[in-house]
Amino acid sequence: MEPTALRQDIRQLGKTLGDVIRECEGKAIYDVIEKLRRAAVKFRREGNIRDSQILERQIARLADAEANSVARAFSYFLHLSNIAEDRDQNRRQRQHELQAELPMRGSLQHALDLLQQNGVGRRKVLRYLEQACIVPVLTAHPTEVQRKSTLDLHREIARQLNQSDATLTPSEQRLLEQRLTGLVATLWQTRMLRRQKLTVLDEIDNALSYYTSTFLTAIPRLYQDLAMRLHAPGRTLFDVSTRPLPAFLRMGSWIGGDRDGNPNVDAATLEQALLRQSTHVLRHYLQEVKDLGTEISLSRTLGSASPELLALSMVSEDSSAHRVDEPYRRAFIHLYARLAATARKLTGRQLALRPTYDAPAYGSPDAFQQDLQTIADSLDQHHGSLIAQLRLSGLVQAVSIFGFHLATVDLRQSSDVHERVLTELFKAAGVRFKGKAVDYGRLSEDERVALLREEIQQVRPLVSPWMSYSAETQKELAILRMAANCRAKYGSAAIQQVIVSHTETLSDLLEVLVLQQETGLISPPGPSEGSSRPADGLMVVPLFETIPDLEQGSAIMEQWLGLPEVAARVRHAQDGIQEVMLGYSDSNKDGGYLTSNWALYCAERELVQVFKKSKARLRLFHGRGGSVARGGGSSFDAILAQPPGTVNGQIRLTEQGEVIQGKYKDAEVGRWHLENFVAATLESSLAANAAQSQSEDDNMAHYGAAMDFMSGVAQESYRDLVYGTAGFNDYFFASTPILEIAGLNIGSRPAARKASQKIEDLRAIPWGFSWAQCRLMLTGWYGVGTAMRTYVDQGCEGAPATPDQRLHQLCQMAEAWPFFRILLSNMEQVLAKTDLGIARRYASLVPNKKLREEVFGRIQAEFELTVAMFRQVSGHELLARDPLLGAALSERFAYIDPLNHLQVELLRRHRLAHKKAGKAGDEESRIQRAIHMTINGIAAGLRNSG
Repeated sequence: MEPTALRQDIRQLGKTLGDVIRECEGKAIYDVIEKLRRAAVKFRREGNIRDSQILERQIARLADAEANSVARAFSYFLHLSNIAEDRDQNRRQRQHELQAELPMRGSLQHALDLLQQNGVGRRKVLRYLEQACIVPVLTAHPTEVQRKSTLDLHREIARQLNQSDATLTPSEQRLLEQRLTGLVATLWQTRMLRRQKLTVLDEIDNALSYYTSTFLTAIPRLYQDLAMRLHAPGRTLFDVSTRPLPAFLRMGSWIGGDRDGNPNVDAATLEQALLRQSTHVLRHYLQEVKDLGTEISLSRTLGSASPELLALSMVSEDSSAHRVDEPYRRAFIHLYARLAATARKLTGRQLALRPTYDAPAYGSPDAFQQDLQTIADSLDQHHGSLIAQLRLSGLVQAVSIFGFHLATVDLRQSSDVHERVLTELFKAAGVRFKGKAVDYGRLSEDERVALLREEIQQVRPLVSPWMSYSAETQKELAILRMAANCRAKYGSAAIQQVIVSHTETLSDLLEVLVLQQETGLISPPGPSEGSSRPADGLMVVPLFETIPDLEQGSAIMEQWLGLPEVAARVRHAQDGIQEVMLGYSDSNKDGGYLTSNWALYCAERELVQVFKKSKARLRLFHGRGGSVARGGGSSFDAILAQPPGTVNGQIRLTEQGEVIQGKYKDAEVGRWHLENFVAATLESSLAANAAQSQSEDDNMAHYGAAMDFMSGVAQESYRDLVYGTAGFNDYFFASTPILEIAGLNIGSRPAARKASQKIEDLRAIPWGFSWAQCRLMLTGWYGVGTAMRTYVDQGCEGAPATPDQRLHQLCQMAEAWPFFRILLSNMEQVLAKTDLGIARRYASLVPNKKLREEVFGRIQAEFELTVAMFRQVSGHELLARDPLLGAALSERFAYIDPLNHLQVELLRRHRLAHKKAGKAGDEESRIQRAIHMTINGIAAGLRNSG
């Protein structure tokens, strides 16, 4: 598509929004907004500082009511720009597929072609899929600032805009413009902000909306597309198999089960999460079966059917004389009746959309899938495989993916909570160890391990119904018991993992095995058994988050896998797989961008060796967020840059905050991201060979020492600023909208783990989000410039002899080493979004002039050094190799900048009003709402700030 297509869409949407504002708010407000817009655009195009000063003065003169309208206007324009960019992405992908000779990098076809070139044929790919596990895991975190009502309107606007691709008659064009304007007017008059803080149940429902818009249709379509591409050469369309592919791509969720630092998650939320998920997927199945019963109207007088299909139709109690010769319809009516009974059994509700008769409920999704497959096989055997492909094959595949639970819900809790619970349980039960009453909290690590291993072998219960326990202990026991109940009700796939945050020792993992045994998730050993039954229980997954935790991770896993009882569980209950989760957010907050990435990379390499020695398969779970500081950036590139042996067909990663709506609110965009995920996993797992492993070993041998040195320097530089600078805490809370973010109703989880204003207690997500709002984003680059400059100037043991040679070495690393190349590429985007001029305006909010100048001066110097070193090492200017992104950001900045300037002005007013007695009424709340709107708009404009 021509390069002006995106700009045309943005102009059309912008003009429509302007017309709506003029109509709804009046010409005076429209003129104010337009004046600000022109000043911002002029400054971005010409760079004259006077235009920026004009913008600041105009914003300072705004009345509070005007500020509210301005915040909404620029925020909604950025919302509409996102819609246009998503549409443009879909358009460019279609155009590439239509015109390009080679498939697009990141597509399934590109991956399969690459595998073919490496001697990996379709049979090997199919065998790989049988043991593969690829899982995006949706999480609820306080950076998603869009309401569901807003997102629903976004989808409708996108659908209406897509219709303009067709050749329209004049009347059709007028109707399209009328509907588009109506939808934008609805958006303008829809409240942007939530009046009440989100509950966990709200977050569950919000996540379910993405299944309706994207996952329930896009994932089965992706499977069908892959099946067609794996189609054996020489076979006709009528030979396409109706058998589903192995369910290698599934969905996961933390919403309702992740209670680490979230007091609002308990047994009831877990129960509701699975109940609502099950209700959602069963409604989908009922609609699909109803539609199939209508569509597959084949008559026995015109074709045959299999004996199994005829037997299924004979069981049907359908009494219509019109369908006597229509066995497929009769069969679907019976399936509908059984599915309706299943829905009543699992949800306690009548979900059927039409009257039906009593029939036995399905005992499992497999039984339902088998009935569907019986129908598909009959079609396949009687010239109807293409009929099955219309809808039935997608439903068969969907059942294999989503079951009756929709998505696997993970449990997560902090290790210190488990420790407190067991300390209480051991004391209450009067457990003795080595002849003494146990005070678990005071035991050494070796003593804890010995006690826990002994407890796992105990037949007698540790928990008694006759004992009284603390609220925390009761809550933890209740959620684990609920997990056991949900697995019995919805199937074991409903809950499979329990993640241990802040894993620091072996005992942190063993504690969870004991708690599972006490709550019915693991059966205690029988009279002749020496360990838990291997088929029971949830996989215990350590989460290594901080830099020290990452450095200790491989040693802990070596101890864990070395325990005979654990090795037996891994081998028999977990198919030889053990998962390890790596935290990007806390490691970044702890050590800065470069050190976090290097620590993660080294931890992965060490884990590969430990698992190889233990003869277990490693599945890495990447706790990636939206911002580059928290593992953001291209998932495709990130997966391909993983150390050899770390993917191997097994990968899970989190999708968080505004990244979920950015990737998955549109079915086509969502499908492309899922395709990228699968393609990258295929390439990383199957295209890797001995030569690539050797290349990685060579990279580590040549560049590892340099990275170690730079990591140490970068960490020291970052920590000296954040944790070693007197007053930095005050600077952060004054110069960013962190306190206002904490008051925004954008998540059920508190912004901090403790009620304090200390950076140490602040969650990594609002920490990074706050720096993005003020356009500094130092979590994605600070310390890197100093690290590279120091290495070039000083070197380290084994480094090249001269500064020029060391600089040349860094250039080679950027060119030849995927890890370092992606690290710099992601940092490049952050540097391009950083704006020191705007950041200086936020710094002006710091009342202490000396502190303000000292801290901002250090940040400015490091930014300038980092940009300069990036240019030298990469050999190009920021975004010079990605002109499309550069052009998009240039357009966006003209609309983000006014929001930043407005936010600074509103923060100043709000904080001043807060200090004055009697000024905390309506006026302050109006300012506060406007601040929250600017937060919404800036996040929408930056797109990956959370």
